[in-house]
Amino acid sequence: MSEFRHNSAAAQHDAKATSAQRLPAGARIDRHRHAEDQIVYTSSGAAEVHTDAGHWIAPGDRAIWIPAGCWHEHDFYGPTRFHTVAFPPERLPHRRTPAVISVQPLLRELIIVCSDPRDLPANEVERLRQVLLDQLDRSPEEPLRLPAAQDDRLRRTCDLVAEDLTVQWTLPELGRVVGAGERTLTRLFRSEFAMTYPQWRTQLRLHRAVQLLAGGAAVTAVAHRCGWATPSAFIDVYRKTLGHTPGDYHVAGMR
Repeated sequence: MSEFRHNSAAAQHDAKATSAQRLPAGARIDRHRHAEDQIVYTSSGAAEVHTDAGHWIAPGDRAIWIPAGCWHEHDFYGPTRFHTVAFPPERLPHRRTPAVISVQPLLRELIIVCSDPRDLPANEVERLRQVLLDQLDRSPEEPLRLPAAQDDRLRRTCDLVAEDLTVQWTLPELGRVVGAGERTLTRLFRSEFAMTYPQWRTQLRLHRAVQLLAGGAAVTAVAHRCGWATPSAFIDVYRKTLGHTPGDYHVAGMR
Protein backbone atom coordinates (compact mmCIF):
# COMPACT_ATOMS: atom_id res chain seq x y z
CA MET A 1 0.00 0.00 0.00
CA SER A 2 1.35 3.41 -0.99
CA GLU A 3 0.96 6.59 1.06
CA PHE A 4 0.86 9.79 -0.95
CA ARG A 5 -0.65 13.25 -1.06
CA HIS A 6 -0.86 16.09 -3.55
CA ASN A 7 -0.85 19.82 -2.86
CA SER A 8 -1.48 21.47 -6.23
CA ALA A 9 -3.17 20.98 -9.57
CA ALA A 10 0.23 20.47 -11.17
CA ALA A 11 0.86 17.53 -8.85
CA GLN A 12 -2.26 15.45 -9.48
CA HIS A 13 -0.49 12.30 -10.60
CA ASP A 14 -0.64 8.73 -9.36
CA ALA A 15 2.05 7.35 -7.05
CA LYS A 16 1.34 3.67 -7.55
CA ALA A 17 4.34 1.51 -6.85
CA THR A 18 4.11 -0.25 -10.25
CA SER A 19 2.79 1.81 -13.17
CA ALA A 20 3.46 3.47 -16.51
CA GLN A 21 2.32 7.08 -16.91
CA ARG A 22 2.61 9.96 -19.35
CA LEU A 23 3.25 13.21 -17.51
CA PRO A 24 3.49 16.80 -18.78
CA ALA A 25 6.57 18.95 -18.34
CA GLY A 26 6.69 20.37 -14.83
CA ALA A 27 4.64 17.58 -13.28
CA ARG A 28 5.20 16.65 -9.63
CA ILE A 29 4.34 13.78 -7.32
CA ASP A 30 4.41 14.98 -3.74
CA ARG A 31 5.98 13.36 -0.71
CA HIS A 32 5.00 9.73 -0.25
CA ARG A 33 6.47 6.31 0.48
CA HIS A 34 5.88 2.70 -0.51
CA ALA A 35 5.93 -0.53 1.41
CA GLU A 36 7.91 -2.01 -1.49
CA ASP A 37 11.31 -1.38 -3.03
CA GLN A 38 10.95 0.47 -6.33
CA ILE A 39 12.84 1.20 -9.53
CA VAL A 40 11.97 4.50 -11.26
CA TYR A 41 12.76 5.09 -14.94
CA THR A 42 11.85 7.63 -17.63
CA SER A 43 11.88 6.46 -21.25
CA SER A 44 11.46 10.13 -22.21
CA GLY A 45 12.03 13.28 -20.20
CA ALA A 46 13.83 13.14 -16.85
CA ALA A 47 12.84 12.45 -13.24
CA GLU A 48 14.39 13.81 -10.06
CA VAL A 49 13.79 12.15 -6.70
CA HIS A 50 14.05 14.21 -3.51
CA THR A 51 14.51 12.76 -0.03
CA ASP A 52 15.62 14.25 3.28
CA ALA A 53 19.12 12.95 2.50
CA GLY A 54 19.50 14.46 -0.97
CA HIS A 55 18.45 14.56 -4.61
CA TRP A 56 18.93 12.00 -7.40
CA ILE A 57 18.32 12.70 -11.09
CA ALA A 58 17.97 10.22 -13.96
CA PRO A 59 18.11 11.01 -17.68
CA GLY A 60 16.93 8.37 -20.16
CA ASP A 61 19.87 5.98 -19.72
CA ARG A 62 19.71 5.96 -15.92
CA ALA A 63 17.15 4.82 -13.34
CA ILE A 64 16.64 5.52 -9.64
CA TRP A 65 16.36 2.83 -6.98
CA ILE A 66 14.16 3.77 -4.00
CA PRO A 67 14.12 1.40 -1.00
CA ALA A 68 10.93 0.52 0.87
CA GLY A 69 9.79 3.02 3.47
CA CYS A 70 11.85 5.92 2.08
CA TRP A 71 9.88 9.16 2.02
CA HIS A 72 10.39 10.84 -1.36
CA GLU A 73 8.88 13.11 -3.99
CA HIS A 74 9.34 13.48 -7.74
CA ASP A 75 9.89 16.38 -10.14
CA PHE A 76 9.66 15.81 -13.89
CA TYR A 77 11.43 17.75 -16.65
CA GLY A 78 10.13 17.78 -20.20
CA PRO A 79 7.17 15.66 -21.36
CA THR A 80 7.84 12.40 -19.53
CA ARG A 81 7.02 8.73 -19.94
CA PHE A 82 7.40 7.49 -16.36
CA HIS A 83 7.85 3.80 -15.45
CA THR A 84 7.95 2.30 -11.96
CA VAL A 85 8.25 -1.33 -10.86
CA ALA A 86 7.92 -2.47 -7.25
CA PHE A 87 9.40 -5.51 -5.50
CA PRO A 88 8.97 -7.04 -2.05
CA PRO A 89 11.44 -5.43 0.37
CA GLU A 90 14.94 -6.84 0.76
CA ARG A 91 15.05 -8.65 -2.59
CA LEU A 92 18.23 -6.63 -3.18
CA PRO A 93 19.57 -6.35 0.38
CA HIS A 94 22.69 -4.37 -0.59
CA ARG A 95 20.58 -1.54 -2.08
CA ARG A 96 19.12 0.04 1.07
CA THR A 97 19.59 3.69 0.10
CA PRO A 98 18.43 5.60 -2.99
CA ALA A 99 20.82 5.34 -5.92
CA VAL A 100 21.09 6.21 -9.61
CA ILE A 101 21.99 3.15 -11.67
CA SER A 102 23.03 2.65 -15.27
CA VAL A 103 20.37 1.34 -17.68
CA GLN A 104 21.53 -0.83 -20.56
CA PRO A 105 19.11 -1.79 -23.40
CA LEU A 106 17.97 -5.09 -21.83
CA LEU A 107 17.29 -3.46 -18.47
CA ARG A 108 15.41 -0.63 -20.18
CA GLU A 109 13.05 -3.02 -21.97
CA LEU A 110 12.48 -5.10 -18.84
CA ILE A 111 11.51 -2.02 -16.81
CA ILE A 112 9.12 -0.83 -19.53
CA VAL A 113 7.42 -4.22 -19.90
CA CYS A 114 7.18 -4.90 -16.17
CA SER A 115 5.76 -1.44 -15.45
CA ASP A 116 2.67 -2.24 -17.55
CA PRO A 117 2.42 -6.04 -18.01
CA ARG A 118 -1.35 -6.33 -18.47
CA ASP A 119 -1.16 -8.23 -21.77
CA LEU A 120 1.16 -10.93 -20.40
CA PRO A 121 0.37 -14.09 -18.39
CA ALA A 122 1.15 -13.79 -14.69
CA ASN A 123 3.77 -16.56 -14.71
CA GLU A 124 5.63 -14.89 -17.59
CA VAL A 125 5.56 -11.54 -15.80
CA GLU A 126 7.05 -13.15 -12.70
CA ARG A 127 9.92 -14.62 -14.72
CA LEU A 128 10.57 -11.24 -16.35
CA ARG A 129 10.58 -9.56 -12.94
CA GLN A 130 13.21 -12.00 -11.71
CA VAL A 131 15.42 -11.25 -14.73
CA LEU A 132 14.85 -7.55 -14.03
CA LEU A 133 16.04 -8.03 -10.45
CA ASP A 134 19.11 -9.91 -11.69
CA GLN A 135 19.94 -7.02 -14.02
CA LEU A 136 19.40 -4.44 -11.26
CA ASP A 137 21.63 -6.44 -8.94
CA ARG A 138 24.61 -6.14 -11.28
CA SER A 139 24.00 -2.61 -12.60
CA PRO A 140 26.59 -0.11 -11.31
CA GLU A 141 25.65 2.97 -9.33
CA GLU A 142 26.25 6.35 -10.97
CA PRO A 143 27.48 9.65 -9.42
CA LEU A 144 24.29 11.67 -9.93
CA ARG A 145 23.44 12.49 -6.32
CA LEU A 146 23.29 15.86 -4.61
CA PRO A 147 23.44 15.30 -0.84
CA ALA A 148 21.40 17.56 1.44
CA ALA A 149 23.32 19.82 3.81
CA GLN A 150 22.74 19.51 7.56
CA ASP A 151 24.84 22.43 8.79
CA ASP A 152 22.98 25.72 8.32
CA ARG A 153 26.08 27.51 6.99
CA LEU A 154 26.64 24.83 4.38
CA ARG A 155 22.95 24.81 3.44
CA ARG A 156 22.98 28.58 2.87
CA THR A 157 26.21 28.25 0.87
CA CYS A 158 24.60 25.65 -1.40
CA ASP A 159 21.47 27.77 -1.83
CA LEU A 160 23.55 30.78 -2.89
CA VAL A 161 25.40 28.82 -5.56
CA ALA A 162 22.24 27.09 -6.83
CA GLU A 163 20.38 30.39 -7.16
CA ASP A 164 22.40 31.43 -10.22
CA LEU A 165 25.01 29.06 -11.64
CA THR A 166 26.43 31.78 -13.91
CA VAL A 167 27.87 33.49 -10.81
CA GLN A 168 31.36 32.12 -10.16
CA TRP A 169 31.42 32.12 -6.37
CA THR A 170 34.68 31.37 -4.57
CA LEU A 171 34.70 29.78 -1.12
CA PRO A 172 36.08 32.92 0.57
CA GLU A 173 33.28 35.00 -1.01
CA LEU A 174 30.65 32.48 0.10
CA GLY A 175 32.15 32.34 3.57
CA ARG A 176 31.87 36.10 4.00
CA VAL A 177 28.16 35.95 3.15
CA VAL A 178 27.24 32.98 5.38
CA GLY A 179 29.59 33.82 8.25
CA ALA A 180 32.09 30.97 7.95
CA GLY A 181 35.76 30.82 7.04
CA GLU A 182 37.09 29.13 3.94
CA ARG A 183 38.62 26.33 6.03
CA THR A 184 35.31 25.74 7.80
CA LEU A 185 33.37 25.47 4.52
CA THR A 186 36.06 23.21 3.05
CA ARG A 187 35.73 20.93 6.08
CA LEU A 188 31.91 20.93 5.87
CA PHE A 189 31.90 19.97 2.17
CA ARG A 190 34.23 17.06 2.94
CA SER A 191 32.56 15.88 6.15
CA GLU A 192 28.92 16.13 4.97
CA PHE A 193 29.22 15.48 1.23
CA ALA A 194 32.53 13.60 0.93
CA MET A 195 33.31 16.08 -1.87
CA THR A 196 35.30 19.22 -2.41
CA TYR A 197 33.46 22.42 -3.24
CA PRO A 198 34.40 22.20 -6.97
CA GLN A 199 33.25 18.56 -7.10
CA TRP A 200 29.90 19.43 -5.53
CA ARG A 201 29.47 22.42 -7.85
CA THR A 202 30.06 20.18 -10.86
CA GLN A 203 27.40 17.75 -9.58
CA LEU A 204 24.97 20.63 -9.19
CA ARG A 205 25.71 21.86 -12.70
CA LEU A 206 25.14 18.39 -14.14
CA HIS A 207 21.82 18.11 -12.31
CA ARG A 208 20.69 21.42 -13.75
CA ALA A 209 21.96 20.44 -17.20
CA VAL A 210 19.91 17.22 -17.22
CA GLN A 211 16.81 19.21 -16.24
CA LEU A 212 17.34 21.76 -19.02
CA LEU A 213 18.19 19.19 -21.71
CA ALA A 214 15.03 17.22 -20.86
CA GLY A 215 13.06 20.41 -21.43
CA GLY A 216 14.55 20.78 -24.91
CA ALA A 217 17.16 23.49 -24.25
CA ALA A 218 20.07 23.76 -26.70
CA VAL A 219 23.50 22.58 -25.59
CA THR A 220 25.03 26.06 -25.90
CA ALA A 221 22.28 27.60 -23.77
CA VAL A 222 22.62 24.85 -21.15
CA ALA A 223 26.39 25.35 -20.94
CA HIS A 224 25.92 29.07 -20.28
CA ARG A 225 23.05 28.74 -17.79
CA CYS A 226 24.90 26.06 -15.83
CA GLY A 227 28.06 28.15 -15.46
CA TRP A 228 30.54 26.51 -17.83
CA ALA A 229 32.96 28.88 -19.52
CA THR A 230 32.43 27.30 -22.95
CA PRO A 231 30.13 24.69 -24.53
CA SER A 232 33.16 22.46 -25.14
CA ALA A 233 34.01 22.48 -21.42
CA PHE A 234 30.43 21.46 -20.62
CA ILE A 235 30.44 18.72 -23.26
CA ASP A 236 33.71 17.31 -21.92
CA VAL A 237 32.47 17.07 -18.31
CA TYR A 238 29.10 15.67 -19.38
CA ARG A 239 30.70 12.99 -21.56
CA LYS A 240 33.18 11.96 -18.85
CA THR A 241 30.38 11.61 -16.27
CA LEU A 242 27.52 10.17 -18.33
CA GLY A 243 29.33 8.39 -21.14
CA HIS A 244 27.83 10.34 -24.03
CA THR A 245 27.59 13.96 -25.16
CA PRO A 246 24.66 16.20 -24.20
CA GLY A 247 23.76 16.34 -27.89
CA ASP A 248 23.05 12.60 -27.66
CA TYR A 249 20.65 13.10 -24.71
CA HIS A 250 17.49 11.94 -26.46
CA VAL A 251 19.29 9.17 -28.34
CA ALA A 252 20.65 7.81 -25.04
CA GLY A 253 17.13 7.66 -23.67
CA MET A 254 15.90 5.62 -26.62
CA ARG A 255 18.71 3.07 -26.90
